[in-house]
Amino acid sequence: MDFNGGGGGGGGANDLHNNQFYQCEENKPLLGEMSEGNNNTKLSAGPCKRSLHHCSSGGMRYKLLHEGDIQVCVVKHPRTFLSKILTSKFLRRWEPHHLTLTDSSLTSATPTGYMETSLSYSSIEDLQLLSWDNAPKYCVQLSFPGGTVLLQAANSYLRDQWFHSLQWKKKIYKYRKVLNNPSRWDVVLKEIRALVDMALTSPLQDESIHQAPLHIISTLLAENSNLSTQDHENIIVAIAPLLENNHPPPDLCEFFCKHCRERPRSMVVIEVFTPVVQRILKHNMDFGKCPRLRLFTQEYILALNELNAGMEVVKKFVHSMHGPTGQCPHPRVLPNLVAVCLAAIYSCYEEFINSRDNSPSLKEIRNGCQQQNERKPPMPLRLLRPEPPPPPPATLLPLTANPSPPQPPPPAPSNPTLSIPFSSPPPSVVNSSEILVELERNNNSANARRKGGPSGSDSEPNLIDCLLVSPAVNTLSIQLPAQADRVLGCFALILKMLSDYDDWRPALASLLQPIPFPKEALAHAKFTKELKYVIQRFAEDPRQEVHSCLLSVRSGKDGWFQLYSPGGVACDDDGELFASMVHILMGSCYKTKKFLLSLAENKLGPCMLLALRGNQTMVEILCLMLEYNIIDNKDTQLQIISTLESTQVGLRMYEQLCDRQRELKELDADLARLLSSGSFGNLENLSLAFTNVTSACAEQLIKLPSLKQLNLWSTQFGDAGLRLLSEHLACLQVLNLCETPVTDAGLLALSSMKSLCSLNMNSTKLTADTYEDLKAKLPNLKDVDVRYTEAW
Repeated sequence: MDFNGGGGGGGGANDLHNNQFYQCEENKPLLGEMSEGNNNTKLSAGPCKRSLHHCSSGGMRYKLLHEGDIQVCVVKHPRTFLSKILTSKFLRRWEPHHLTLTDSSLTSATPTGYMETSLSYSSIEDLQLLSWDNAPKYCVQLSFPGGTVLLQAANSYLRDQWFHSLQWKKKIYKYRKVLNNPSRWDVVLKEIRALVDMALTSPLQDESIHQAPLHIISTLLAENSNLSTQDHENIIVAIAPLLENNHPPPDLCEFFCKHCRERPRSMVVIEVFTPVVQRILKHNMDFGKCPRLRLFTQEYILALNELNAGMEVVKKFVHSMHGPTGQCPHPRVLPNLVAVCLAAIYSCYEEFINSRDNSPSLKEIRNGCQQQNERKPPMPLRLLRPEPPPPPPATLLPLTANPSPPQPPPPAPSNPTLSIPFSSPPPSVVNSSEILVELERNNNSANARRKGGPSGSDSEPNLIDCLLVSPAVNTLSIQLPAQADRVLGCFALILKMLSDYDDWRPALASLLQPIPFPKEALAHAKFTKELKYVIQRFAEDPRQEVHSCLLSVRSGKDGWFQLYSPGGVACDDDGELFASMVHILMGSCYKTKKFLLSLAENKLGPCMLLALRGNQTMVEILCLMLEYNIIDNKDTQLQIISTLESTQVGLRMYEQLCDRQRELKELDADLARLLSSGSFGNLENLSLAFTNVTSACAEQLIKLPSLKQLNLWSTQFGDAGLRLLSEHLACLQVLNLCETPVTDAGLLALSSMKSLCSLNMNSTKLTADTYEDLKAKLPNLKDVDVRYTEAW
């Protein structure tokens, strides 16, 4: 049936018209009807809080319908006496249809009968509820040229839901059509305000009720980019009520970003954008799904930084996000703030990163597209200052060649070594767009040793090694443009502020533990200096979940501990931060011996240097290395002893260590005398943990036939003692061998101890095969600790 045809006017079907009904609400006239009288209203761009005229608090709420089953009847406007008879209520025919409310029309899933053709919203002249006596129950009346459509629902709630849904679709269709081709912006502004009021007063509760007007306005702004600043502010103030409980769509975020960049001191930024950004930070779950929300938050913070008070305003904003209490009530605020800071810091180095990497730029990711085919090839680093001529061969030090330098040297004989002079050449400046990179060359023997490992290794390259452009380079200082420098300073300061909150510090340390910054940022002296405060806060926190994040995420990767230790690219002091990190890690580290081993392998030189300066923490570290036999090389042991004897505090602690060692060497004999001094046949629990007993004491332990629990943690008990215990202590149930020198040869003997139910082999030389064999032969074994072994 054709609903759009002509036909008479408004007469006929008196039984449908001459009664009471709920007239549909018209919030504001549309574009043509608002063209007059607009000289009396001029919107101010100042602080503006528009009153929100919501529906009455006691009114019903409905979900927006998109489709549903309903009875349909179409009544043509009668023109003759016969047609009046045929359209009387006694001869009406009802058809069941599954109707769909599209953006432009009302259509049926079965386009037959009354709904053979779609009913366009533009053809609906009137929409009302039928509620008079003797009227069809639960009906909605749609008037169109030439007739009327009746929709009959199953109950009054469904009827009202259909009525409000159709009313919303009809109005939103009109606003979309009217605002598609604007002519006068003063009238457009009134239409936008009317659209906002309609969304706020609608009894429908659905996400699309507020999002649809925002999308219409964002499309309008995207198609009309030449608006004045005043128009910008007027539109922002007009849509502000919708943004209080809704995220702005991507195009609207771009519009807000433009306003923040062009007018950062506008009152609109404070009055309107602040609650919007606060809601984004509190409720956003993933910036990856809408990166423009993150970009808008970033531009908003930069706009705050441009105010007269500068960073004080940013500090107040961060404090408002945390709240006045000691615990922030919004768990998403910190991750979202950190994500914004990381993206902003990355953008500061983006041009230099793109010059060496063909990955999508931040701008491409921001726009939701990756235009790989249109990207320029990687920009080569161009040396502005030529390399100095090579010095005579007599003054050259041969080093193993690694990656080729930025500018290839002249052809040389077939020699796999690269010659580096002892004296550092003048710095070379590399130009990449606006970013100047200064490569300061320095012959560092530690770097040479670090790079002297086997070439066939498949391990992941060290982060510090990646920062070095060539084997002779150990620092990379970057000079940023003024704007990028301001952005870096702003967001680095925000990270420092975040680290000042006790409740945020554990999560912040966990988020920053993988070092989520580009290599260029870590090589930039200003950035690492600013971030040093954050690392210092981590090192001062006594909570293990905080300061443990100073270590790397996994073996083979560098952590903040490595970067800020002497020799690391971020170290700019004499080792004070390194000493504080070592102190806090040693105080709570549950794998002390492993940590000492890593220090002895990588940071022994800095430890000895700081010990020479009288640092008590480093003196303790060197004493522990001697006490735990960490150092095997006799010459290195003598150097450590000489270092300890060079200071008063070192000499005192070394003498105390010697006294303890003399006492511990007599421990086996003391244990023998102790056990022979009385009757200990009924002893069930014995702990020799952290003593210097050896396998020799096993001859005394087998004299304790009732022994059930034996703790040998961090002793020198070895394989020979284990074999002896396995032959005599059949009742032993709990055995702790953590951090002992036992190997598979001794551990295999434990398979005869069938009563064992708890066995700790943490940090031993256990292999996976031996572990599987023990599990198969010890049926009662329930509690096993094999951490930091090959079987882990």
